[in-house]
Amino acid sequence: MAREPALSIEKLSHAYGPRLALDDVSFSVARGSCTALLGLNGAGKTTLFSLVTRLFAARKGRIRVLGFDVNRQPGEALRRLGVVFQARTLDLDLTVAQNLRYHAALHGIGAAEAGARATAILTGMELDGRQREKARNLSGGQMRRVEIARALLHQPELLVLDEPTVGLDVKAREAILRHLRELVARGSLTVLWATHLLDEIEATDDVVVIHRGRVLACGGAQAVIAAQGMPDIARAFAALTAAGPASETEDAPP
Repeated sequence: MAREPALSIEKLSHAYGPRLALDDVSFSVARGSCTALLGLNGAGKTTLFSLVTRLFAARKGRIRVLGFDVNRQPGEALRRLGVVFQARTLDLDLTVAQNLRYHAALHGIGAAEAGARATAILTGMELDGRQREKARNLSGGQMRRVEIARALLHQPELLVLDEPTVGLDVKAREAILRHLRELVARGSLTVLWATHLLDEIEATDDVVVIHRGRVLACGGAQAVIAAQGMPDIARAFAALTAAGPASETEDAPP
């Protein structure tokens, strides 16, 4: 019997008053995959993540994380989820270690265990020498890596990241995505990250193409490219979105 996907979205719609942000969205993310939610700014990516993480309540459609319904079983669903939001969320006046310990306490992780986990995760992200550094003294790429480390501290099975590389230089972007793919390759994690940056997609990634609130394609990157008869993801994306739905949508509340 096939296992439940890491994330299952079924007929999900969401509107801000008369403005439609998501229109009957359905797709799934396989366990152990590295999947990009690929769409232009305003496509509906942030709204989708807000519903998955229960910042907003899903009123139409169904969301399941590792088989647990986000609306009906929020505790079970959300404890299996790690989240990195687009906006920076570190407390800049706390050290790296203090930011992680605070998150651990919220998840009921004891101080000794939290310290051991934090050291291991930060070492893997090449930040082991930064534990006593105040967050405000870190570079943008380092801050983002600390946020990822924090999201991994309670050992989630699914990590979702909303535009995690926006505003970072090429080297920092590459380092973050390389580390995420390494985590997936070890078999310890499923990753879904939202992006509008086409150069972040690799041939081994899965992609979900979203445009104006609707999913236009999903599957392996190579399969999506081949289905459009194009040589690369940039031209496949252009072909899909050029033929996409004409309805006007918004990706943020008024």
